[in-house]
Amino acid sequence: MKIEILVAAHKEFPMPNADGYMPILVGAVKNYKPGINYQRDDEGKNISSKNPNYNELTAVYWAWKNLKDIDAIGLVHYRRLFFDSKPYSLKNVLSVKKIEKLLTTYDVIVPKKRNYYIETNYSHYIHAHHKKPLNKTRDIIAENYPQYLSNFDKVMHRRKAHMFNMFIMKKKAFYSYCNFIFRVLSKLENEIDISNYSVQEARVYGYVSELLMDVWLETNNIKYIEIPWGQIGSKHVVKKAISFINRKFGIGSRKTHF
Repeated sequence: MKIEILVAAHKEFPMPNADGYMPILVGAVKNYKPGINYQRDDEGKNISSKNPNYNELTAVYWAWKNLKDIDAIGLVHYRRLFFDSKPYSLKNVLSVKKIEKLLTTYDVIVPKKRNYYIETNYSHYIHAHHKKPLNKTRDIIAENYPQYLSNFDKVMHRRKAHMFNMFIMKKKAFYSYCNFIFRVLSKLENEIDISNYSVQEARVYGYVSELLMDVWLETNNIKYIEIPWGQIGSKHVVKKAISFINRKFGIGSRKTHF
């Protein structure tokens, strides 16, 4: 199998030195940094200029429109990757050989689910972000993709989800996934005004897309397997925990736009 795993990055960073891994500079059209020898997401057909709002999905879009002679496509992040086993290091990333073996049985590889324990996926999202985009996403699905609505509601009520927009997919599954998420997000762009959103909240389409992964997987009965993932470098666990508690109980909450 010919497999390409995109490693999304917005700056130069140590990369896996393994077959099948392709570093890609996201937001490259506005993020030109001389001397970075990565694939750029502003070549060919692209949405590189939307990176501040779509995050790593600009790399996904680039692959969808420009990688044709391929059997499987994946996306990981420069600090967050799939691994064969511990210890998690760039020397121990998931190998193409193992990926090929897994894809003989499964159509998609995803990270182990993230568990929010005391919150549903929906409540966690609206405590961290503006809720209108997620509510509008449901409206869009109900009107345009009703076959996905039941699973959308199920995913919102759960406490676990496959997050981070990380995956490795066979080409057919990848095209199905892209057709769904980019059509939904394109419609969402026309339904919400993010002009007053902060820089962080303006990344809204990337955030919403994370919760669409399981909706797509389950509606299409995709056969998938979960693989361990890990993060290179500091995880800032304590800082994130404090931030979560503050959001949950409205301590120092941001101004909300509805």
